[in-house]
Amino acid sequence: MSDQPEPETPAEDVETLAVAVAELRPALEAVLMVSDEPLDKVRLASVVGHPVSEVEAALEALAAEYAEQGRGFELRSVAGGWRFYSRPEFAGVVESFVLEGQQARLTQAALETLSVVAYKQPVSRARVSAIRGVNVDGVMRTLLSRGLVEEAGQDEQSGANLYRTTSYFLERIGITSLEELPELAPYLPDMDDLEDELASVAGLDAPAPVEAAPVEPEHAPAGGAHPSPHSGWGTEPDGGTEVT
Repeated sequence: MSDQPEPETPAEDVETLAVAVAELRPALEAVLMVSDEPLDKVRLASVVGHPVSEVEAALEALAAEYAEQGRGFELRSVAGGWRFYSRPEFAGVVESFVLEGQQARLTQAALETLSVVAYKQPVSRARVSAIRGVNVDGVMRTLLSRGLVEEAGQDEQSGANLYRTTSYFLERIGITSLEELPELAPYLPDMDDLEDELASVAGLDAPAPVEAAPVEPEHAPAGGAHPSPHSGWGTEPDGGTEVT
């Protein structure tokens, strides 16, 4: 009987061998097929019982293989995880089958509000309303219920609730982080002037103007005329969705 101690097994191997291991690629496909959210490589590795490095390589290989074969689906890395999607060129067929021609889409007003939140987050409703020039309470409720926006604490000065976009928002537009949003600078006026104007409208700290600007009326004009949704004191005409 030898007195020499047996060599220790590396920690990674211990964790791997303690799990019932299935063949890697089919196991990944099976798990991803039933998942309703993106799964990151660490979670997938713990489920299939393979090292993270092998799981990551297998995911990239599967994605490339599906693309090369021209399958009707693809494997994408979005919002920090991996998930199956139908290929964009078959979107019309999928929409016709699943939605039967009916789809509640976000209105232009909702898309504009979502864009403001995406680029200004964390941001309050009052701030969004000031930027858009219209009350956005109804639209914000729609974005919250759709899971595209979520609460992000409170403003230290005003105590107002702040909002930000969610990982589901990243998933829906097909990016992994907010850093991938396109730059807006080429399409905007001078940002210093814009910030001063928005701060003034929102009632935030800003230099007082030399002459007081005319105050917008708080109520609709006489005669029963309905205010324009973009009048600066009206309300969005709907909750942010439309059926087509």
